[in-house]
Amino acid sequence: MTVQTSGSLETTNTSFLSKHGQKLVAAAFWVLLVGSYTWYYQANNLTTETALLQLVDLFSSAWGPLLYIVLYALRPLIFFPATLLTLTSGAIFGAGSLLNLALAVLYTAIGANASAMVAYLVGRFFGQGLLQAQEGAEGKAGLIQGYTDRMRKNSFETVLIMRFIFLPYDLVNYLAGILRIDWKAFILATILGSIPGTIAFVSFGASIDIKELAAGKTPEFNPWVLGFGLAILLVSLAISRYFKKRETSSAG
Repeated sequence: MTVQTSGSLETTNTSFLSKHGQKLVAAAFWVLLVGSYTWYYQANNLTTETALLQLVDLFSSAWGPLLYIVLYALRPLIFFPATLLTLTSGAIFGAGSLLNLALAVLYTAIGANASAMVAYLVGRFFGQGLLQAQEGAEGKAGLIQGYTDRMRKNSFETVLIMRFIFLPYDLVNYLAGILRIDWKAFILATILGSIPGTIAFVSFGASIDIKELAAGKTPEFNPWVLGFGLAILLVSLAISRYFKKRETSSAG
């Protein structure tokens, strides 16, 4: 029978804190951030509609584009829906002209790729050794597990394919960070792979009156901008179908 002395317990505790102290502090900050957001949401009796109206007022200010990019970048930390922010960008910044639409796409692309990098860094910071342990316990079954070796060996192409076939956006970000793949390959593939979807959803947002929608009214649609968004979405789906077929053929 082995008896663990108080000295060995102190050494173990000290070793654990020195090894994981930074992660514990970061995790506590993350929990505090999410808790504060949840408290604010509940204390003010916010709904999706009222939260959307607050965002509209906030982003309509002179600092709106910068605030939008910052909020989009922090979105993975508070689990805010990416699609809602993308549509909001089109409605606020993209309506009225092609120049406005191009600016809305630019703001969204900057914010979305910044949020991808934030999620990547979170995965890299918290996930070291996580995937290896899971592989040892469960083997290499599953769709995502099948991409891990390919992502390590050919990061750019694999991330690009994962974007094109519409795998969950944040899941790909976290997985890339956990695998500690080259961040330059990751962000370049994310930029290129997200372009069609970004243009499509920003265009959808630019085609509607978001204030009427949030107020529960039937919004008026701009048929030209809506049609453009649908055309880009069809292109995205065609690209997705092509790469899914190629993936199926490769697996076979």
